[in-house]
Amino acid sequence: MKDFNYSKYINYSWDNEILSLVSQIHEYKGKQSFFENKNAVKIKKLVEIAKIQSTEASNKIEGIVTTSARIKQILENKTTPKNRDEEEILGYRDVLNTIHENYEYIPINSSYILQLHKDLYKYSGKSIGGKFKNVQNYISETSEHGTIIRFTPLDPFETPKAVERLCEELNIAISKEYVDPLILIPIFILDFLCIHPFNDGNGRMSRLLTLLILYKQNYDVGKYVSIEKIIEETKSRYYDTLQTSSINWINNANDPTEFIKYMLSVILRAYRDFEARTNILIEKKSKAINQVQNIIKTKIGKFTKAEIVSLCPTLSETTVERCLKNLLDQGFIEKRGERKSTYYIRKD
Repeated sequence: MKDFNYSKYINYSWDNEILSLVSQIHEYKGKQSFFENKNAVKIKKLVEIAKIQSTEASNKIEGIVTTSARIKQILENKTTPKNRDEEEILGYRDVLNTIHENYEYIPINSSYILQLHKDLYKYSGKSIGGKFKNVQNYISETSEHGTIIRFTPLDPFETPKAVERLCEELNIAISKEYVDPLILIPIFILDFLCIHPFNDGNGRMSRLLTLLILYKQNYDVGKYVSIEKIIEETKSRYYDTLQTSSINWINNANDPTEFIKYMLSVILRAYRDFEARTNILIEKKSKAINQVQNIIKTKIGKFTKAEIVSLCPTLSETTVERCLKNLLDQGFIEKRGERKSTYYIRKD
């Protein structure tokens, strides 16, 4: 029988990598607070960009897609949904806004989770919104050799009580300060995904709950930098660490370490991206090409034009495109791929 007991982590020995990630996030959190207090007006644009990216990326992970232009129009209430995917995207937008604006008043319990799930589907006409699963679901993988069941979540009849117990354990652990909330949050999300409480929408709900609990613990970098987009960009590692950390979960013998490391690395990257973007906002009077060049200096590996546009909120896409061409001509970067597959690398 699956048991939820977060008190067992009181004396858990976390490795140096986890402790280092937590320490770095604490440091960046302090920097964010300082910048927010002095530059509140300047960073408002980052909030709107993050909302668009979060909505697009979290749905894209689940194969729910539309064009970037349609996403922007939907989020700005300039159009109505044309299909089922766009209806679910609109629902995600509303739940994301609810969390952004009301996180202080949303307790972590099963009834509120059900309400958020209901709102996720309120435009789709699906009857599954706001209801726990009524059929057994499975985590499977499809390859050229067929479909393999990788994980069997809890049975439907066990689900309501399991979600309530899970929420109780998180609330107790946070209130009694068993362990840093930054470590508890990935453990909670891992358990939530292993329960897999809904017929559909489990992944999206897990990412919304990640934001909600982070905000409630005063880690609100997700308002300014899309955590969902970072997950979407690293989804192979996301799925790999989920699989590794869920082994023997049902027997209370799983090791959440790899998933904790992954989620902490995502949060840390969000804080680093926030710092890079805010530095651009502070220096917005500098030449556009200098802004783009400084952002590229922070990138490791390949990057796309779209990434640079999102990291330079004061510059238009056309301006970024012109700057990239100039940097190509100067030999600062190298262009690879063609059309939609185009990306760049920095030349050392």
